[in-house]
Amino acid sequence: MKELKKQINKIIHSRGIKNGIVRIKTKVLSAEEAIGNPEHNDYPIQKGRERLMQADFNGAYGVAFTDMFGDYEGSLYEIVNMELKNNFRRAVFISTINAVLNCLGLIEKTSHCRNEGLVNCRERVVEFIKDNFGNPKIFQAGFQPRFVEALSREFELRVTDIDKDNIGEKINGVTIESPEDTEKNTEWCDVIFATGSTFVNETYKQFILEDKPTVFYGVTCAGATYLLNLKRYCPEGL
Repeated sequence: MKELKKQINKIIHSRGIKNGIVRIKTKVLSAEEAIGNPEHNDYPIQKGRERLMQADFNGAYGVAFTDMFGDYEGSLYEIVNMELKNNFRRAVFISTINAVLNCLGLIEKTSHCRNEGLVNCRERVVEFIKDNFGNPKIFQAGFQPRFVEALSREFELRVTDIDKDNIGEKINGVTIESPEDTEKNTEWCDVIFATGSTFVNETYKQFILEDKPTVFYGVTCAGATYLLNLKRYCPEGL
């Protein structure tokens, strides 16, 4: 997180927007506000364990998935320099940099796709992997059910998730494993495909390796992947 703070502080100082007049308001989105009414009902946000925090910066929005959620308001300078001691504070920080960088025109797709966009995203992920990596063994960190369905049909796939209720579940013969299996799976795979929520729970560093490529997926990681020059997959974001 130190590098993210360093990079965003450079930007807000160079743009002269660090002053206390600028306010960030974050709010928690309901499942329907966040993703609409897709045809499936098994997304984590619909199960109530995670919510999207949405930051509003001068009319530009940025979001972050988190399991610790609530409302927050503060100056931009205060937020980008706060102590990031838990998932709530990191969600405020991450959603804020998404909103700010979107407002400045540096990134796009910082709000979650809705309705049929979630299925369209699934349909495009196989082509994305093939175009960029050929026929790799994939380690997916984070249970996004549509991705597991699509990727498991075309590639060798292993999946981990932090939600204990998902561990042990099977999709197309792929068993959802525990985070404790992360190291063996990173050694096994050719490509890591990791949820952007890892920037909120601060586990993202274990998925960034020198000897193999990583793609972070989703809206949460929009600003972080830009600031750290990492690859991102989010074709249907708004």
